Amino acid sequence: MKNYLLAISIIFFSFDSLIAQDDLLNELEEDTKEESYEQPAFKAMKIGNLQSTKVASKGDMYMYVSHRFGTLKDGLTTFFGFDNANTKIQLVYGIYNGIQIGLARESIRKTYSTHIKAKIKGQTKEFPVNITGYATANIRTDLRKEQYPFLKFGDRMSYATQLLISRRFSNKFSFELAPTFVRQNLVLEPFQKHNQIALGAGGRMKISKRMSINIDYVYNFSRHEDSVYNDPLTFGLDIETGGHVFQLLFSNAQSTNEPGFISNAEGKWFEDVFFGFNIVRVF
Repeated sequence: MKNYLLAISIIFFSFDSLIAQDDLLNELEEDTKEESYEQPAFKAMKIGNLQSTKVASKGDMYMYVSHRFGTLKDGLTTFFGFDNANTKIQLVYGIYNGIQIGLARESIRKTYSTHIKAKIKGQTKEFPVNITGYATANIRTDLRKEQYPFLKFGDRMSYATQLLISRRFSNKFSFELAPTFVRQNLVLEPFQKHNQIALGAGGRMKISKRMSINIDYVYNFSRHEDSVYNDPLTFGLDIETGGHVFQLLFSNAQSTNEPGFISNAEGKWFEDVFFGFNIVRVF
């Protein structure tokens, strides 16, 4: 197994000890001095590509606008990927305290998706972690009978379920693990498995009052060694501005849907990297 999961943990824990010594940042954190480490572990509903344990409050409406541009390696030919953007628009609504639902449309593979996310347990002085459940169903609408003469409606579907487990260790540092199951009814490679088991890991490190560095990675245990696809690794910068959160991202996956980036990340880091961003607005 690759060592990315261990490396991410080491990077964040090392960075946390360094930043904890910076008195200048303490001055910027005056409004959070009395804040408990318990909540929230993450300010946004996504760390980068990976879901976080944050859940919308009852009655809150969120709008996510996500862009993942084409690969940077194409250079000026595609203006560093800006000509080949993947756009996703998502609406999220808190139907009860601790339960949200969402509906989205992503331009890559013309995919519609819906999800439900529920808080199971929150971090307290008596309980060490946050636990959230997440499930999504996706339907591809780009598939045509001309390509697949025996295509059935069910072949368009893919699913993912995750158990999200996070802990806020300090005012600056949070970490998460995400055991994941993915089901793809139509696979893109002859040796790709329909049912896939994966493990995600991600973290958030505050570097100022309104900025944080985020990293997430997902290791797919079911990926064939000859697969052309790769495990997704994403680096990001969160910028909080009142009711908005801007997330600037670099990833080797262009899709933002869980079955898409967990199963079919098309790029290799330092070769095919996709720049993108999420804009989050709460109403």
